[in-house]
Amino acid sequence: MKIQACSLYCILLLAACSTFKKTAQPGEGSISLFNGKDLSGWTAHGKEKWYVESGDLVCESGPYVGYGYLSTDSTFKDFDLTLEFKQEANGNSGVFFRCSIDETVKITGWQAEVAPMGDHTGGIYESYGRGWLIQPTAALDHVLKENDWNTLRIRCVGPEVKTWLNGILMVTLEDEKIGEATGKIALQIHDGGGIKVRWRNIRITPVETAGE
Repeated sequence: MKIQACSLYCILLLAACSTFKKTAQPGEGSISLFNGKDLSGWTAHGKEKWYVESGDLVCESGPYVGYGYLSTDSTFKDFDLTLEFKQEANGNSGVFFRCSIDETVKITGWQAEVAPMGDHTGGIYESYGRGWLIQPTAALDHVLKENDWNTLRIRCVGPEVKTWLNGILMVTLEDEKIGEATGKIALQIHDGGGIKVRWRNIRITPVETAGE
């Protein structure tokens, strides 16, 4: 009887360890997407400016004042992504996930918004599709730190997407269309000109899901 109880305990312990692995916290087993030196692992789309300065990845509007994107060379399905951004000048930008970009610089996929105060940072927008899918409540506008570094976290597992800004949960969304997609991570320069945003500490943790 004691042997059976011990065996049962070991089975439960192994199951708990397996569950912990599948729900690792951001930073555990993460992969750096930006080396702080150059744009290795990324591809620029459009004619706007992408460069590295003082260890930061910088996006800046160029003379064409159009949309610009910087996408990862790798694709991702289920992940937990964290990065830091600092808005200089107009900070209208965003972080796309499960996206693709064609030769005309048209992007398909979903964007976690990065924008000035009051413009829904952390909300989810579908480009060339349904538009806004969800926005944070106005009561969360104060979470954004103007003229300072902010930490954005995006967790995308199956059809569920969650975003956090500076540790505060901004939105939770479940969407079947998102759940069916796989694609790249991409940073955006919005059109209109006058935009400059700094990025750093871009790290992604692949998330294991049940049934894999």
